[in-house]
Amino acid sequence: MNKKLITISGPTASGKTNLSLDLALKLNCSIISCDSRQFYKEMSIGTAVPSQNDLSRVNHYCIQHKSIFDNYTVNDFRIEALKIIKHEFQTNNFIIMVGGSGMYMDAVVNGMDNFPEISSEVRNLINSKYKLFGIKYLQDQLYELDPEYMSKVDINNQRRLIRALEVSLSSNKPYSSFLGNKKVAHDFKIINTAIKSDRNYLYDRINKRVDEMINNDLLNEVQNLFKYKDLRSLNSVGYKELFLFLEKKISFDNAINEIKKNSRRFAKRQMTWLRGKEGINWIDNNIEIEDFLKIIN
Repeated sequence: MNKKLITISGPTASGKTNLSLDLALKLNCSIISCDSRQFYKEMSIGTAVPSQNDLSRVNHYCIQHKSIFDNYTVNDFRIEALKIIKHEFQTNNFIIMVGGSGMYMDAVVNGMDNFPEISSEVRNLINSKYKLFGIKYLQDQLYELDPEYMSKVDINNQRRLIRALEVSLSSNKPYSSFLGNKKVAHDFKIINTAIKSDRNYLYDRINKRVDEMINNDLLNEVQNLFKYKDLRSLNSVGYKELFLFLEKKISFDNAINEIKKNSRRFAKRQMTWLRGKEGINWIDNNIEIEDFLKIIN
């Protein structure tokens, strides 16, 4: 197969964006963003969207093309990304997909898993329990039913916890047992890569990135979104912590520290997810493009 989709994964702040830009310029190809937070046009600073200069240097897809008010699912992204790939392959042999949203990337590469039907009784039960007892109920239940998935998922993302509980209770099987079962055949070659980073180096980069976001007026961006804080799309690191500050529940300094802490935890979960994957070419964050080309050729 002459056509190649190159995926670049890795934890937040590991250098995926710069690497993908350098590679795209070398291959003269486009980039599909696979960062579910960068889809939304109202969120820029807190999602580390590439600069206007970078976006002008390389053609990008799926960056700020949706609104926080849109219902945009993993399957919606899969369908859109496959259409983009087909379109790009009419004139190019390469396209790059880069980002840290593992579920979204897996959906494109491997297809969507088949899940059981969810009964209204189960759905209503979980939602009523959540309203009564909060997110801790979801966390405790899923720890008991599927500790494997709990080691990977964002434990503060109630939407994903509820979905996993719905599947686990409806099937009497762990949610994780349904993941990664479906493989699809593509008429192009897929080369999966992921960036490995020293933990201390990565955590230092995360802390510095958060400081840069604050200096770039992240608080003002969050203030403008405050009235929409209950939207699922805004249940995101960097936003939810500053919402708490605006609600006078924590201090500004504590909010910043929480963003850094939650970003580091998110990076750890991303690495756990990636280590469980097969067929990944692990690369250093400072890899030379000429060495990267050897992997994909």
